[in-house]
Amino acid sequence: MSSFNKVILMGNLTRDPQLSYLPNQTAVVEIGLAVNRRFKKQDGTQGEEVCFVDCQIFGKRAEVINKYFKKGEPIFIEGRLKFDSWQGQDGSKRSKLRVFIENFEFVGGRGGQSSQQGGSQPYREEKPPVGEPFEPVDDDIPF
Repeated sequence: MSSFNKVILMGNLTRDPQLSYLPNQTAVVEIGLAVNRRFKKQDGTQGEEVCFVDCQIFGKRAEVINKYFKKGEPIFIEGRLKFDSWQGQDGSKRSKLRVFIENFEFVGGRGGQSSQQGGSQPYREEKPPVGEPFEPVDDDIPF
């Protein structure tokens, strides 16, 4: 049986990126993402729900997210679901489903413009002009 694991999300950061380093000095960033969904209820009123997603990224891209993003800013991410499980300090089994970010794009223009005003900017070493083609960066992922 085949399987496919791909996640595409666009939302706003719920907190500033949290940067740390593995023992081999590989950067790791964890972010929280809020994804909103608006819909029409059966009674005709507008409803809204928010999905909060924990995300993680490694390497050079992690350092870029840490440098250029902060709480409240929009981001477009592509990645895969990853299931982590561990034993808590009290001995209980713990688990978390998170998104492992493989690619991301800057959303909106420079100077705090919203996504409706700017468009998107793909990941680069420095923020490129809007509309420049995406060139992926190869980096080592620690697993």
